[in-house]
Amino acid sequence: MYKGSTVGVVVPAYNEQGFVGTVIETIPAFVDRIYVVDDCSTDGTWAEIQHHAATADPVANATFAVPDGGAASVRRVVPIRHDRNRGVGGAIRTGYRRARTDGIDVTAVMAGDGQMDPDRLDRLIDPVVDGAADYAKGNRLLHRPHREAMSSWRCFGNSLLTLLTRVASGYWRTGDPQNGYTAISREALSSLDLSALYEGYGFLNDLLIRLNARELRVADVGMPAVYGEERSTINYSQFVPALSALLLRGFLWRMKRKYVDRGIHPVALASLFGVLGVGSGTLPLVRSLLSTDDSEPRVLRIGAGVLAVLVGWACFLLAATFDRWESEEIEEEQYR
Repeated sequence: MYKGSTVGVVVPAYNEQGFVGTVIETIPAFVDRIYVVDDCSTDGTWAEIQHHAATADPVANATFAVPDGGAASVRRVVPIRHDRNRGVGGAIRTGYRRARTDGIDVTAVMAGDGQMDPDRLDRLIDPVVDGAADYAKGNRLLHRPHREAMSSWRCFGNSLLTLLTRVASGYWRTGDPQNGYTAISREALSSLDLSALYEGYGFLNDLLIRLNARELRVADVGMPAVYGEERSTINYSQFVPALSALLLRGFLWRMKRKYVDRGIHPVALASLFGVLGVGSGTLPLVRSLLSTDDSEPRVLRIGAGVLAVLVGWACFLLAATFDRWESEEIEEEQYR
């Protein structure tokens, strides 16, 4: 327990033999429950999880309410294994469900590869425990020393994903969206439809989109990057197209949920005019530029096309500005 709140940690693990055991061992003592989810690993990950669950300090056992009333005594380390590989998002969803069932006040996520510093867990969950945010996440881009610890390629890719996720999610000051070191409140977790969340590596981006649609407050917590001997299992040839499609779908879903279903909002109108302007101007402009006709009407068509595209992009910028204003009250750019 931490500051009067029960704390759970979800540890998603896929082929993390040699790493996941250390993660379990180093999780702070104030954590009440550790949900270690083996996503159908093909190495010795499950055996390592079972070993650490069996040897966990029995004194750490705790009593939690059960759905049908009464209470149940359960171990601190809860091993869970998927019968098929569902992706990191699927593993986190499974852990979230168990934490929600147990009534955990704050549920954090720490990867099974040891990239997340357990000594910073208290700082990560502080915004949620203190009531300053419904969801807190690490951000390795907030401070220059932290950014300098990242490779140029990682920093570039992260910055690009930050921009795209800001547009899709509406959290315009939130950075480092792929940082999986997160914490969520019981109330926010209860409000989510977990079955609708993306199961793959775009889980974190999808979650931000859905949190914004519910107008839940998000806080960034600065922290350094930690890289060890672990190897990434991300297939970028599949990840990039899948994430791009996810962000586009999520953006359109959020626009409808937040700015259409509750009544037509200026963001929706500006976005519509943006689509009409860019759409109506681009095709005629391209056709006119490719034409060999030097007549005056061609010049006029080019001018009209350029004007329509410019007006369209101006509307997009206006929509983005309105959207940013809408989210100002639900963002904490840097907690402490």
